[in-house]
Amino acid sequence: MSEADDFRRLHHGRLPGDPLVLPGPWDAASARVFAEAGFPALATPSAGVAASLGYADGQTPADEMFAAVARIVRAVDVPVSADVEDGYGLAPKELVERLLETGAVGCNLEDSVGGVLKDPREHAEWLARVRAEAGGLLFVNARVDVFEYGDDAGDPERAVERAIERAALYVAAGADCVYPIGAPTRLLPLLRSGIQGPVNVGGRVDGEGPSPAGLGELGATRVTFGPGLQRRAAAALREISAGLA
Repeated sequence: MSEADDFRRLHHGRLPGDPLVLPGPWDAASARVFAEAGFPALATPSAGVAASLGYADGQTPADEMFAAVARIVRAVDVPVSADVEDGYGLAPKELVERLLETGAVGCNLEDSVGGVLKDPREHAEWLARVRAEAGGLLFVNARVDVFEYGDDAGDPERAVERAIERAALYVAAGADCVYPIGAPTRLLPLLRSGIQGPVNVGGRVDGEGPSPAGLGELGATRVTFGPGLQRRAAAALREISAGLA
């Protein structure tokens, strides 16, 4: 069994109210904090890593992102999944090779680029090639961006239909999990009922919205936090620094 298989098993057999909670480290130090806190696995946020490297979200060069992921992986003894945005235009073979070189056991892949949704069937074919190159060595979390960028973004109920359609294509292509980012909390039960397999939901760290357990009750298999933890840490540091003057 590979480390990716161990990570994959963490997503199955979960009870409602007990989702897999994956904090998002942005560097080696934060990764160690989360691992020492007892979390069984971690999931890097591309925006958080970008901030730690001095880039705006979506502007990190691929080489620097892979290097940052490798440093995070080396710092901890738990599985790490990497958010590699839309794949940086890399061919599936090279993308998989570079991910495996970092030691990551999974990846988050978006179905939009530059704020524009990709054709879902073409994206599904690309995901299938990624999965074929990786075999069972990478857990593929397919992000669904219709609530962020789709024509139906202003009509959440219609966006649910689009999200379920895309999710079905991605699961058929071999995705292990789907992530309908930005979906309104009230619509999570509808998404859960229409999507086969694990569902990733974004949690908040500001006390607003449901807790991870509450998101699990609504249908989340796993909960990630995007750059929320990095941004909260930065806010705490600003508060500390203000008291140093």
